[in-house]
Amino acid sequence: MERARILFGFRHLGFGFDSGFGFRVSDLLTVVRLQKFLADAGVASRRASEEIILAGQVSVNGETVRQLGAKVDPLHDKVTVDGQPLRARRKMYVALNKPAGVVCSRKDEFSRSSIYDLLPKEWQHLHSVGRLDYNSEGLIFLTNDGEFSLRLTHPRYGVRKKYLATVEGRLEAEVLRKFIQGISYMGERLKAEKARLLSASHSKSVVELELAEGKYHEVRRLFESQARTVERLQRIQIGKIKLGELPASKWRTLTEPEIKSLLS
Repeated sequence: MERARILFGFRHLGFGFDSGFGFRVSDLLTVVRLQKFLADAGVASRRASEEIILAGQVSVNGETVRQLGAKVDPLHDKVTVDGQPLRARRKMYVALNKPAGVVCSRKDEFSRSSIYDLLPKEWQHLHSVGRLDYNSEGLIFLTNDGEFSLRLTHPRYGVRKKYLATVEGRLEAEVLRKFIQGISYMGERLKAEKARLLSASHSKSVVELELAEGKYHEVRRLFESQARTVERLQRIQIGKIKLGELPASKWRTLTEPEIKSLLS
């Protein structure tokens, strides 16, 4: 019993060394913060999980834990919430070709179709990594890995996203140069890392754009700043992962190399 308490103390503090108690340096690779473990298990968001911990509802190996810095080993420690044992869910990474006319939220006040209607029922706990608006289509990821979502959506990581935009009328090269230089529109700085004209006629133009930040409706607002309307917007690539031949409304799981490429 005493040995178990000492072991938990080491894991709780996040320390690891060959102590003679069987706790090895390699154990450091498995320990995670308690609030992250709760979030991965689907209990609540990480912030809400912190409140659950502070309320004394969480026990690790039979001992109540109220410290937010606590760490656990998902492979060995027994975690309970209000007496109910928890297991971390297997992490999942799904690529979906979102069609136009579908929302990314679970519930919609207008009862419109959702991307969750396209997934198996047992995957309803997944959340979308960023969003595509109702009229936009293309590549979107879904996962239950919060760190994965953060790495792909936070501006500091600069994960590139590539889009195809079909706009009305013939577009001049000068407009694309403005996009790359960056423009101020309605009090916000908007910018494309790359912009390439694929085709142009009197009725429409097709442009490929690459963005690093992905601000709210950024592609549509770039064209709006030039008095141009986007008739179709499709996201075709995130990081190194391309939409490819994935049919509209269909999904596939990401491979291990693809996941690593997105996190590298």
